[in-house]
Amino acid sequence: MPEEVLFKFERSMERNEIADYLRSVADSIDGEGDLSLEAGGESVTMSPPARPTFEIKAERETSSSGGPAELSVEFELEWDEGSEGEDGSGGELRIE
Repeated sequence: MPEEVLFKFERSMERNEIADYLRSVADSIDGEGDLSLEAGGESVTMSPPARPTFEIKAERETSSSGGPAELSVEFELEWDEGSEGEDGSGGELRIE
């Protein structure tokens, strides 16, 4: 399925700044309201359903040129347009 990027933001930040952004996202999701993102003249507002799919992925990407590997953690909410979401079957998640 082709992907259309509706909004993208990438910048090096202090960990506490990132935590503040993640708290804002969590508050928007918890409040059952819309999630609005804005940066550099771009903006998008999305309305996650009551039960979106939540995905966390930890990755290590190795360089083909022999440089250091890049580590990442990705958090993703996913749902079909117009859907109310559905139950997943991934077991329990613990984050420490």
